Amino acid sequence: MSEKSVYVRLSGRVQGVGFRRFVLRTATGLGGVSGWVRNAENGSVEIFMRGEEEKLEMMVAACREGPLWARVDRVDFLPPVARGFLPDITDGKFEVI
Repeated sequence: MSEKSVYVRLSGRVQGVGFRRFVLRTATGLGGVSGWVRNAENGSVEIFMRGEEEKLEMMVAACREGPLWARVDRVDFLPPVARGFLPDITDGKFEVI
């Protein structure tokens, strides 16, 4: 299987509810997913991740639910961007930035 990259933005009540820690724990628990998660200035959470397609689908499904106090109203799959616009993904590592 080949690796894919996904860049998503989650909107709703996603900041101040432990969402980034939830994403980090989920990625670590699944294994095989590298990337990062960050709060965006507009109140959304952005996730840029790379891994096997099946693992990425599991990550997106988990993120649609989020942690207990979160409410995900919208999941947007963002187009690939020019290298250098987003922080790089370090293989084998998932981090909160």
